[in-house]
Amino acid sequence: MPNENIVKELLPKHIAIIMDGNGRWAKNKGAARIFGHRNAITAVREATEGCAELGVEYLTLYAFSTENWGRPPEEVLGLMELLVATIKRELKTLLKNNVKLTTIGDTDALPKKCRKQLLEAIENTKDNTGLTLVLALSYSGRWEILRAVKRLASDVKDDKLNIEDINDENFGRYLSTANMPDPELLIRTSGEMRISNFLLWQLAYTEIYFTPKLWPDFRREDLHEAIISYQKRERRFGKIS
Repeated sequence: MPNENIVKELLPKHIAIIMDGNGRWAKNKGAARIFGHRNAITAVREATEGCAELGVEYLTLYAFSTENWGRPPEEVLGLMELLVATIKRELKTLLKNNVKLTTIGDTDALPKKCRKQLLEAIENTKDNTGLTLVLALSYSGRWEILRAVKRLASDVKDDKLNIEDINDENFGRYLSTANMPDPELLIRTSGEMRISNFLLWQLAYTEIYFTPKLWPDFRREDLHEAIISYQKRERRFGKIS
């Protein structure tokens, strides 16, 4: 049930989450890191269903960064196999909750089987009208900005855009998140206090909420606490009250 202290009129339209702490959670239990990743699926479901029932429009989950490719091969392989199995298993839940799935990042770098399962789920949920669940896969903020600059430069070169017309709004159209609002709230679990190359352009004025909870232990009550904290803040965007 939604927390009675949450003000529906002040809900963030877009929440982003850096899901951190799977490895430490597994280590605390004397298990391999992949065990933590497997047990994080409940947290993903709780956050997704929690946002859907509240009426949040977008939820972006930092699932796999470009830097994560540098992890041990067995962990990367395990993560990719887990991603395929999870998408397949959770498709019914997404459809039941009217959730639309999409993705940002260099998905061409994903294994063929993983990309195929992802694209099928995106196609199957494309007509859903509730929460949009955005999976950031093989993603980094710097990669996204560099790609946007290259695309923008190409349009300038082809006389499709004048240099004088480049501004915040125009630049935003070249980003992966062009058709969605910037996150108003960023949640990071595990107690780490950094944004780890995530949505660097979009987080310019985002409220950040850090929690010591490790991601596999995150539940919708924790989501509610983050939203309540957000709603108590005054967002000034560099101005004064």
